[in-house]
Amino acid sequence: MWRFIKPSRRNLRAWQLVLLAVLFLVWHLLTVPGLLPHFLFSDDNQAAFFFGQPLKIFDRIVHWFFIDADIYKHLAVTLWETILAFGIGTVLGLGMGLWLALSPLAAAMLDPYIKALNAMPRVILAPIFAVWFGLGVASKVALGVTLVFFIVFFNVYQGVKEVSPVILANARMLGASRRQLLRHVYLPSATSWVFSSLHTSVGLAFVGAVVGEYLGSAQGVGYLILQAEGSFDIDTVMAGILVLTVFALVLDALVGRAEKALMKWQPQAGESEKL
Repeated sequence: MWRFIKPSRRNLRAWQLVLLAVLFLVWHLLTVPGLLPHFLFSDDNQAAFFFGQPLKIFDRIVHWFFIDADIYKHLAVTLWETILAFGIGTVLGLGMGLWLALSPLAAAMLDPYIKALNAMPRVILAPIFAVWFGLGVASKVALGVTLVFFIVFFNVYQGVKEVSPVILANARMLGASRRQLLRHVYLPSATSWVFSSLHTSVGLAFVGAVVGEYLGSAQGVGYLILQAEGSFDIDTVMAGILVLTVFALVLDALVGRAEKALMKWQPQAGESEKL
């Protein structure tokens, strides 16, 4: 009986769901009027005002998706912006990372400029992009690309640099051309680094889309959250945050599935331990 209660790999998902339920239960109890001590909140309704109430938040989500059904157009815009930023930033980061990792002279010339751009707080570029590209999808995608690009770029660059010199020497001894080295040595070495960066990049692509919608937009989940903040509707704000979080996790899970499909050649943790 104890083995079914004790956390293990088999029942890990169930334990995660139980922990989530406990967190929402504690959240609900703490926002019940009269439960918190008066030295924390002088008014019984202040806790709910600052933190929202889970039941009202879920009610708002149900209305969005099933009753009013008015969130789909906003969600579609935000997801489209996120996917475009994620895709374009990944391709550019992958291309630039490979090029500079294989071109030491170009890397040395561009190194200070890349470091300067990476050190820049890129969120402040959002108003500039709004001026350049307008208040449509393009400005949100541009901001998301700047957030995704550097994460992918540095991981690809480092992954290529980490290629074993012994493997390179053996491949060259066997007569491998530059293209064959790229396909069979450099890319496999960088693949694990790329997917490691993609898990982080999904969240950053969402950040770019939502921040852009904050600064100027008439649609998108970020626009809904901004409107709710203007009227101090914390329940709608939290509902929007939960919706964005769930869809970010869905995209991250899709990246994980792609990683498993493309990284079958890599031994799993359990298999490596057996070896």
